Formats: sequence, structure tokens, C-alpha cells
Amino acid sequence: MLKSMTGYGREILELPSKTITIEVKTLNSRNLDMNIRVPGLFREKEMEIRSMIGRKMERGKVDVNIYLDYTGEENPYSLNKPLARRYYEELKEIAHEIDNGREADYLHILTRLPDVVKSEKETFDQKEWEQIRQSIEQVLKTVDQFRIEEGAMLANDFKKRIDQILKYLDGVDQYEKERTNTIKERLKRNLYEFFDEKEVDSNRFEQELVYYLEKLDITEEKVRLKKHCDYFTKTLDEKESQGKKLNFIAQEIGREINTMGAKANDVDIQRLVVQMKDELEKIKEQIANIL
Repeated sequence: MLKSMTGYGREILELPSKTITIEVKTLNSRNLDMNIRVPGLFREKEMEIRSMIGRKMERGKVDVNIYLDYTGEENPYSLNKPLARRYYEELKEIAHEIDNGREADYLHILTRLPDVVKSEKETFDQKEWEQIRQSIEQVLKTVDQFRIEEGAMLANDFKKRIDQILKYLDGVDQYEKERTNTIKERLKRNLYEFFDEKEVDSNRFEQELVYYLEKLDITEEKVRLKKHCDYFTKTLDEKESQGKKLNFIAQEIGREINTMGAKANDVDIQRLVVQMKDELEKIKEQIANIL
């Protein structure tokens, strides 16, 4: 069963005085790379969140965002009114000196000045955290299901492309015999351009020709390519997702296709080789996103 490294999940938790929004987004990466943003109130739980992600995600770039919005009377922020008034008077005085007292958005400016808005230390609530922890687990399950569904789509695409490579491979057979005869005739023609046919030792020529044709023979490459394709398809159906293993098999498939193309010495076979390469490149592009 394939799993994609791309996934997304979102959960909103309504508490008596606050709303917690949890978002998890994953992308492909060689290793497990976590980027976690949590409100200061839950900072002490970051290591626990990392542990939860590590058990579930295995590999990939994981972005976790937890947003906190206060909805009730409880509010950890307070306004330092005396300081705000003092800032206000000084801003008005400076504005009058600079641009003849033209009105400005003082409220917007005041809230951004140091110590005007103070954050009160909020007490950590273990019961609330337990609810948040359960919500995080649910989001991770949603992300995992997203990965499974996308992995299933990729597996179907891989199977179609492997089948297409095998069809192109079957198409090579029709050109094999003609290719051998063409090579023989070309070698004879080139040889007799320089030597009289009577001067050529036919037995020696046949021996050299067999040796040369053996060098150009692609039977072993065809057999190995079919076996690699079969192994690739079997790996798709394994219980665990095998992205790295599939990548190694794809490299072996590419090696046999390239060797076949180098040996072919035939335009029709090379055309099929190019089509096989095109299908394999599309597979490789998607394997990078497999867990």
C-alpha cells in the first residue's frame, strides 16, 4: 500500500472561553522535517507534539500550526491606559510641530508601542490540553488518510506506466530479426568496398560477425527489464509503503532501458526506447512524493 508524503488536515476545537484551530500540512522530504508553531501557552507541550508527529508521519516535511482565539470574558491581555495617554499626548505634540496637527490614526500607532498592550500569564489547564491532544491525534489521522488516498491514485498511475513500458518492450521483438539481417548486410557491404570478395575468408568473417552480433545482442537486457518491471509492480502491493525501494528499482529499470538503447543500433528500437524512457521519467517524478 503506497502512501503519498502530501497531506492536509484541519480540526477546530471549541472550548468554554477559547477556540483552538489545528492545521497540519505535509510535503515530500528525504527525512522527517517538522516545523511547529504553537501559542506560548502550549509551548511546554511542543516536544510531546513532535513525538506524536514522529510516530505517525515517519517521513516528509510537516508544518503544524495551532491557533488560539479567545471567545469569552477570559482575556490574557490588558491595556496600560496611563502609558497610552502619555504616548497619545506626546504623539499629538510631535504631529502638531511637524504637519500642523493633521489628524492621524493614533489608536493603531498606540497599540504597537512598547508596553501599551500587556500579556498576562495564563495558567496552563491540563484538562484543556488533553482535549487539544486528542484533536491533534485526529488531525494526524486525517492527514494519514489523505496520504493513503493519494498513494492509491499514484499506485494506479505507476501500474499503467509500467504496463506501457512492457508493451513497448514487446514491440521490440518485431524489429529484432530485421535488425540482425540489416547489420549483417551493412558489414558485408562495407567490407567488400575495401576488399575483393574472393580475398575474404568466409569462415573468419562469420566468426567475427557472430562475435560482433553478440556484443549488440539485447536479449539479457530485455529479460532483466521485464523482471524489474514485475518486481516494481509487486512492490506496489506490499503492506508497507516502499518509496525508497521503488526508487532503487526504477533506477535499475532505467539502466536496462539505456543499455538497450545504446546497443540497439536500430532506429525503430531506439524509438521504442525513447518512449520507455518517457514513461519511466514520469514514474520517477512521482516516486519522489512516495513515503
